[in-house]
Amino acid sequence: MEAFGLLFHGFAVLFTWKILALMMVGLVLGIFVGVLPGLGGPNGVAILLPLTFSMDPTSAIVMLSCIYWGALFGGAITSILFNIPGEAWSVATTFDGYPMAQQGKAAEALTAAFTSSFIGSLVAVMLITFLAPSIAGFALKFGPPEFFAVYLLTFCSFVGLGREAKHKTVISMALGLLLAGVGLDTVSGQLRMTFGSNDLLRGVNFLVAVIGLFGISEILLTMEERLALRGHAAGISLHVVLSVWKDLPKYWVTLVRSSFIGCWLGITPGGAIAASFMGYNLAKRFAKEPESFGKGRIEGVFAPETAAHASGTSALLPMLALGIPGSGTAAILLGGLMVWGLNPGPLLFVEHKD
Repeated sequence: MEAFGLLFHGFAVLFTWKILALMMVGLVLGIFVGVLPGLGGPNGVAILLPLTFSMDPTSAIVMLSCIYWGALFGGAITSILFNIPGEAWSVATTFDGYPMAQQGKAAEALTAAFTSSFIGSLVAVMLITFLAPSIAGFALKFGPPEFFAVYLLTFCSFVGLGREAKHKTVISMALGLLLAGVGLDTVSGQLRMTFGSNDLLRGVNFLVAVIGLFGISEILLTMEERLALRGHAAGISLHVVLSVWKDLPKYWVTLVRSSFIGCWLGITPGGAIAASFMGYNLAKRFAKEPESFGKGRIEGVFAPETAAHASGTSALLPMLALGIPGSGTAAILLGGLMVWGLNPGPLLFVEHKD
């Protein structure tokens, strides 16, 4: 009952004009951050963090959280309309989101994206509120073997569920692992494949590689066809929103499964990127018509977006309960909490329950 009381107290704090205004500003800024490929949620939060130093902790946390959630959704906009992922975790959204836009269903795809983002975030918030103490203790035991198992399952799903030939998928993964090996080994401190270049000490940035792979190729293809970057218009109306919401019960299994996957990988943490791909692949695996994925199926938007937002939100749980950030953005928020006089960890729930 205490958890319910704290939850309702939180809603009471949120539904004030000041906090609502900060939420709107944060969401708009976050969407702009997400739409711009290469900037990313962590960078956006880091850039805007100094703006909150003069605010009270509640206002600052609300604004930064909304920036983060706005960035999560903003990445889906360019993924659907231009086939250019605004964020790394939006790559899986392009698989069916962009084909839907090509079929004139961009509004439906965007509606599915923001609806699933709300569902995934809501499930994660409820999880943080009610299960924080027990889950935080379990997450602390998550070590290298568990991380290896999560990513091995993800790689196996790529091979088993990929549309291309198996050997092509394996070769692509091998190239990806090779690129991931470039840079400074964080465990041993050894340099790997830097070839004397200081620019390679930090390795190959995943988001840069994704934008180059998907974005530049799409730009070149478009230039070859029309010599112009062509997107797809999306006029969202109340009728479109209601029609998508009407079909939500058909996909409740996918939404629940993706929410669970996202929360699991956010807490452990596996990350929103792995969660989005795993959510998409499992939705395809258990679908009655898996061959329809990649051709503009709305379930292919629901699954990765729900998983990504659930993961991004639940990554705050180990940060709040243990002082261990579950993502880059959570690490920045951790620093912000310390600036505001709040020390994340087990005592945070005792000293600052509100």
